[in-house]
Amino acid sequence: MAASAPPAAGLVFLPAPGAGHLASTVEMAKRLVGRFSVIVLTMRPLVPDMVGPAASSYIDSLVSSGLDIRISELPLVDFPVDPTNRDGVSIFSNFIQAHRPHVRDAIACLLSSASSPLRIAGIFVDLFSTGMIDVGDELGIPTYVYFTSSAAMLGLMLYQPTLHEEVPSEMADVEGDIRIPSFAVPIPPLFMPGPMLDKKSDGYAWFVRHGRRFRSAKGIVVNSFTELETTAAKALTEGRCLPDHATPPIYLVGPVLSPGSAPPDHECLKWLDRQPPASVVFLCFGSMGSFEKEQLKEIALGLERSGHRFLWSLRTRLKGERFTLPRDADLGEALPEGFLERTAGRGLVWPSWAPQVEVLAHPAVGGFLTHCGWNSTLESVWNGVPTLAWPLYAEQKLNAHQMVRETGVAVDALGLGSRRDQGAGVVEAAEVERGLRWLMGEEGRKARARAAEMKKKSRDAMGEGGSSSLALERLVESLTR
Repeated sequence: MAASAPPAAGLVFLPAPGAGHLASTVEMAKRLVGRFSVIVLTMRPLVPDMVGPAASSYIDSLVSSGLDIRISELPLVDFPVDPTNRDGVSIFSNFIQAHRPHVRDAIACLLSSASSPLRIAGIFVDLFSTGMIDVGDELGIPTYVYFTSSAAMLGLMLYQPTLHEEVPSEMADVEGDIRIPSFAVPIPPLFMPGPMLDKKSDGYAWFVRHGRRFRSAKGIVVNSFTELETTAAKALTEGRCLPDHATPPIYLVGPVLSPGSAPPDHECLKWLDRQPPASVVFLCFGSMGSFEKEQLKEIALGLERSGHRFLWSLRTRLKGERFTLPRDADLGEALPEGFLERTAGRGLVWPSWAPQVEVLAHPAVGGFLTHCGWNSTLESVWNGVPTLAWPLYAEQKLNAHQMVRETGVAVDALGLGSRRDQGAGVVEAAEVERGLRWLMGEEGRKARARAAEMKKKSRDAMGEGGSSSLALERLVESLTR
């Protein structure tokens, strides 16, 4: 009797339940289809409106694509949200941690399936899911971290336990800038993510905990490329971000980008088709970004006075809403009276989510006013579009700091970095106007040249023999040993 064939090798991906984390993780999983059988375990969002219809249709299209990717939704966990707790990192991390028993059960079922048992070569967890490393250890499966932010941010999180000992005071009280091995330019303390500014908070404790747990990973896969983050790549490779411990293997495999899905006759794209090359500023603030009416008025007046063509993806959120996506805007309510009429012909305000991937790739777009989320940063780099930095939350100030002061593909004419209130104050119309003029004018010339240079380097990195392609091959070798 012939021996039965060994079970096929599989990979399990566990994305965090946020639009940016989900799409980036699934696109990374697609890179490994054909070499492994891929299973993606998804979590239901913390609140129903946290992900939105775009993410749902993205998953639906993946299911019907014919790719060897299985999508399995984990059971709902009982996780009441304390309305008085404003610490998003703590809430998010605890919510993911509550899924541990379900994750273990799902993977154990894959291993022991009577009809088609699967040998799991690796588990890939999100940067906020480090508690799942214990699941891999328990089941004897190597666990990798898929890091959806920058290599410099990874360096900071690895270095955070050391920084905790080096800086006994609160970070906000430190005089002068802070040196982190993965950043070429020292960081102003208030550029740190909010939870890192309060050592007594649960969010701060989670940052330290995640940083320590990264050490236990079999490897860390980063959505970036060496040529974009030379300082961070070198510091990570040399082990300077983890001075008291061996650094796990680091794989910079990016840019890992979502494909566009908008039809060519989308109204935004048809409008761009009628504009001159590199003449339009695109304004979009990410899946969670929104402003109060007072700030919207200042943005509108700044756009109007700048004289530049613009495409503005505008969405709003009710006061007090948390963890929910902004909703389509009521333009009559959100914008100053007469603004649409006065800017007709040179501006389009789109009261919903615009097809950002296609917009940034359009030849009419010459600049991007952005919140500096990492996915948006990579999309602008891939398309060679210079940016005007307007960071809002999370690690976005660090991304802006890096892209403005280190990489040079962005400008900061809004003065957000000097605001001791973490940018919570209203940015006036005069500042918006100046920023747009800088971005699109002579002051933005260097950023445009650097963006064009990084566009080429990003594509070279992904090409045959490029740094990211070679890193992906090293990752595959690690998984098949």
